Amino acid sequence: MFDAASTSSAAITLHPAANPSDDRRHRHIECHNAAKGQNHRHVERTMHRLDGKTALITGAGRGIGRAIAKLFAAEGAQVAVTSRTRANVDNVVAEITAAGGNAIGITCDVACEQDVRDAIAGAVASFGGLDILVNNAFDLSTTQSSVLDLGVDQLLHQFHTGPIACLRTMQAAYPHLKHSGAGRVINFASSVGVIGAAGFAPYAMAKEAIRALSRVAAREWGADAITVNNILPIAQTDAYDATTADESGAATWVPNSPIARLGSPDLDIAPVALFLASADARFMTGYSLTPDGGFIIDTAR
Repeated sequence: MFDAASTSSAAITLHPAANPSDDRRHRHIECHNAAKGQNHRHVERTMHRLDGKTALITGAGRGIGRAIAKLFAAEGAQVAVTSRTRANVDNVVAEITAAGGNAIGITCDVACEQDVRDAIAGAVASFGGLDILVNNAFDLSTTQSSVLDLGVDQLLHQFHTGPIACLRTMQAAYPHLKHSGAGRVINFASSVGVIGAAGFAPYAMAKEAIRALSRVAAREWGADAITVNNILPIAQTDAYDATTADESGAATWVPNSPIARLGSPDLDIAPVALFLASADARFMTGYSLTPDGGFIIDTAR
């Protein structure tokens, strides 16, 4: 399970990024003066994995989305922080800029088609393009129901904030990702769908639909140098607590994992997203990565 959406808008001055073609963190550049036959000087330049890249992250106002936005910015990306709640987005943008990063905030309800179009257009207008799309937003308020009790309206709500929202952001971002020449789409699914967790019928159905969308897009967009992959995390977030506890606060669902703890959004989940966004994952597409402590070993295919 993961974090739901947050929100809003704040323009930040963007600074030119370093050469994006070099993905190594550190290079020692030795300048030689051949005519004099001597080493002229040593220059050390710090490189980051996402230098020169632009990214839009949905549901970035808190939890996993916030962690990804902050890490991408720290690794050199210009980041569009999107979510429904203006205060949350403003806080994340402020955190990024205080740390020396580049970010803008955009209020976006991913269930609203016009909001999605405006968010993509706003990011492209600010950054001049788009290289990375992270679909993290999801409304977790109606995730639970048995198959027998599940109503169509509840299911449709899960689909509108899940696979339909992903479809819309991907369609709006596609021409910009193609123009990038190294486009990345990272969609968030869930182990709940893989294992068919009892009591989570609408959530499981919506999340598996996201994985299906990702696999088809990976095949269709590979020729455009766009990779499409999924992350299926288990992490400690406010949204996780809200959907896995009863009225007394007692947990109603606890993962039985070999690594006996919940993941950290900052330390365990965001680095996986960074890998998929970077050149290190350029030969991977259509896959589901599972930073979940081993909860679904060898089953996320």
